[in-house]
This record gives sequence, C-alpha cells and structure tokens, in this order.
Amino acid sequence: MGLGKMNTFVDIISVKPVKDGEGFTEKGDVILASVRAYKEDRHGSEKWANRAAFSQASALFRFRRIPNLEITTDLVLVCIDGRYNIISVEDVKGRGMYIEVLAEKVKSSKA
Repeated sequence: MGLGKMNTFVDIISVKPVKDGEGFTEKGDVILASVRAYKEDRHGSEKWANRAAFSQASALFRFRRIPNLEITTDLVLVCIDGRYNIISVEDVKGRGMYIEVLAEKVKSSKA
C-alpha cells in the first residue's frame, strides 16, 4: 500500500465523559491519533458483495498500525466526509503493519 492511495486524513477518537470548568460531565471527544488512511466507500463491486456479513458498513478504511494503540469497536473515525462508527477491525494479512476497519457512517439527527 503506497502513500499515494492513503490520501484521507482521519482522526481516531474515543468518546468519553469530560468535565467542564464548572464540574458538569458531558460527552466529549478525545483524539487518540491522527493518521493518513485509504478510504473506500461502499459500492456494488464483488469485493463488497463478499462482505455481506457487514451489510451496514458504508466505508472501508486502511491505515498503518499505531504502536501502543488498540483499535476497537468502541472508537470512532472522523474524516472530512463525516463521522464513522467502527463495526469491524482486522489486521491486514496478520503482519501487524496495517489495520483494516469497516465502518458505518453516522447519520445526523438534524433534519
């Protein structure tokens, strides 16, 4: 995977309760890492047809593994196209170099 294809900037975010200055707790985003990633939106190819188990996934992200950071389904990816909940995480070819994430785009509740 060359850097030429990894042209989407992605923030890996943990949603945790954060206290404000007055001591009130609210949901806040904590950026764990910012990386370059390869992003592929869902389309009607044979590759996506084989991913039928993850039918709600709307995008695939591939990026280099980050030392000392475990990517789990509790985290969220944010890029210029929007916010994505992680559905599945896989080590590409089991080599520990790249991570492949299937994610579902978060729909805005605003009408």
